[in-house]
Amino acid sequence: MGELDADGYAPATAHDPIEEIFPDLYLVRGSYRMNALMTFNRNMIVIRHADELVVVNSVRLSPTAEAELDSLGKVRHVMRLGYFHGVDDRYYVDRYDAEFWAPIASRANPGPAVTHTLEEQGELPVPGLKAFVFKHTRHPEAALLLERHDGVLITCDALQYYADRKFCSPFARVFMPLKGFRLRMIISPLWLKAMTPHGGNLRSDFERLQALDFKHFVAAHGSLLRDNAHSAVREAVQNTL
Repeated sequence: MGELDADGYAPATAHDPIEEIFPDLYLVRGSYRMNALMTFNRNMIVIRHADELVVVNSVRLSPTAEAELDSLGKVRHVMRLGYFHGVDDRYYVDRYDAEFWAPIASRANPGPAVTHTLEEQGELPVPGLKAFVFKHTRHPEAALLLERHDGVLITCDALQYYADRKFCSPFARVFMPLKGFRLRMIISPLWLKAMTPHGGNLRSDFERLQALDFKHFVAAHGSLLRDNAHSAVREAVQNTL
C-alpha cells in the first residue's frame, strides 16, 4: 500500500462494522490492498478494560467507525504482534497518544518507537491478558491469550483460520488456495517460510502454543473460530510440522 493521505498516514480501506464477539472484546474485519491485483482480509481486535481500549493488529477505520470506536472508550494501548504488520500503528499512536507495545527487536518502520516490550512474563494493561513470544523465529512474533471467555488466542500471521474469502480480490481468491491458504485453520505457509531459520524448525514454539488453555481463536487475517479452536490448532500443527 504505497499511497498516503495528506498527513502521511495510510488511508482507511474497506471494512465491516465493529462487532462485539464477546463481552468487551471486539473484531473489525477489514482489507489490505497489496497491489492492483492483490487485496485480502485483515483484522483488528479491540479489548476493553473499564474505559480503556487496547488495539491489537491495528486497522485504520472510516470516520463513522472511528467515532463508534471512540464511544467504546479511550484507546490507551496499541499492540503489534507480527513482524510483517504495522502500517496503521503510527496513526493510532499519534491520534490517541497511545502506548505502543511490540516484541523486542520489532521493526522500527513502519510505525512508532516501542514504549513497552511484549514479554511472556511481563505485565500487560488488561487483567488476564498474557503474551506468548516465539523463541525460534527469524524475526520477532508474538501472540496473546485472553483468559476470559474460556480463553481466546489472538495471533497475527503465524496461525490463521479461514471460513470465507471476504474482502479478497478475484486474484487473491485464486492465489490463496494455491499457496496453501485453505478454508480451515492453517500455519501460514508464507509466514512459515519467512520465519523458519535455515536448517531449523518451529515445532517447539507451536508445541508451547498448543499448551495454552484456549477455546476460541482470532488472528490478523481470516475469521473468528469459536469453541473448537484448540483442536483446530493441534490439527494444523500436526499436519504442517
